[in-house]
Parts: sequence; structure tokens; C-alpha cells
Amino acid sequence: MKEQRIPPLLISDDDDKIWLVTYADLMTLILVFFVFLFSVSSFTQENYKSAIVKIKTQIESETSLTGLMELMEIPESAAKKITIEKITGMHASEQTILDDINKFIRSQNQDKNIAPYKLNGKIIVRVNGKALFDSGSIDIKSEATSILDEIVKLILGYPEYNVNIKGHTDNMPISSGSYPSNWELSALRATSVLKFLVEKGIRPQRLTATGYGEVMPLVLNISEKNRAINRRVEFVLEKK
Repeated sequence: MKEQRIPPLLISDDDDKIWLVTYADLMTLILVFFVFLFSVSSFTQENYKSAIVKIKTQIESETSLTGLMELMEIPESAAKKITIEKITGMHASEQTILDDINKFIRSQNQDKNIAPYKLNGKIIVRVNGKALFDSGSIDIKSEATSILDEIVKLILGYPEYNVNIKGHTDNMPISSGSYPSNWELSALRATSVLKFLVEKGIRPQRLTATGYGEVMPLVLNISEKNRAINRRVEFVLEKK
């Protein structure tokens, strides 16, 4: 029986270039993506106003656009570009702030003096009192300026946050005759830090200073080690 031969597949010159179709589609998608990015980056105030008017016309409601319409009151002298942050109200994440302060802690070996953390939507940077003040004093130590300078940089970098500076002491009666009690000592220490921040360029409207004395200890005041933990200044960053 004669063996039947199967003819080879006929492949044209064009068939081996069929991959170009997929490649061209990919290039087109990439081009569209970059055009989209360009259009977002050039989203001007006039474009934004036009979009708001169209949205308002469609839904025929002013109340639901209150927040957006307020943004339209930005004066012409302000920045011409409307960023995504301004449109959506989104701010830098708390994790980014924690990362920034942790980088400083690692680079300066300050892990024993500074402890940042998040609590109830607020960022708290706790600084050991001994790192800032001598015993019974409200004068900031010269070696503490590097820590406070970093906190200044942090606060200036996140203008959407206000800062409450909280002073805390241990439960030992103050031996200095300059201050009647730990209440005054803690309040004046917090105020000293506030003045330092203002002198470094932070708007005073963003800052408050509070003294808590010995009433909010982190641990029981049963040893010198524990009392040292309770002597501290806390920077509480809260969104406006």
C-alpha cells in the first residue's frame, strides 16, 4: 500500500510577522495610557470648573456639590494646577509620616529617645524627657536641637496636620523652688518646645502646648526606670 504523504504546512512570508499585530496593539495601549497621564497632569482650574458645571447640570443638585464648589473659590493668584490631593481631599498617609521619623531614628541611633506610633487616627511622636531637658529645668538642652530640628522638618512637611505638644512628668515632688508643682514644670516645658518650633518657622496657629504633670503615666511610678519612662514630651499630630 502506497504511503500517503501529508503536504507540509504552507507558511507565507506574512504569517511569520503576525506578532507585529499584538505588538502594535500594546504600543497603542501604552500611548493611550501616557496621553491619559498627560491630560491628568495638565488638569487646570478652568478644566475643573467646567467639569463641575457639567456635573451640576446633570444631577441638578447644589447641595451634593458643596465641598467641590468651595474649591472653585480658589483665587486666580493661587496655583494654576489643581492636584489630585486638592480635588479628592486625600492627604499623606500616616504610614508615610511614621516612615519618615523612623528613618531619622535609625540614622541617628535615637531609638531609646524617640518612639513614634499611631493611635486613634493621630500620629504621636514620644520623646524622652531626659533627651530634651535637665532635671527640674525648662531650658532645652543644646544636644536636643537635632531631635527638634527633625520634628520641625516633619511638621513643615505635612501642613495638613496641627500639633499638640504635651508635657509629662513623674510623680516625684519637684525639688526646685522655681515651680510650685509638676503641673507648672510640664506646662512650661511644653511651652519651651512650642517656642522653639515657632522660632524655626512653624505657624503658631498650628501649635498648642499642654502640661499634664504626673497624672498620665505610661507605667507605674514604682522605680527610677519607670519614672524615667514617664518623663516625656509628646508631639500629637492630628489632621485639621
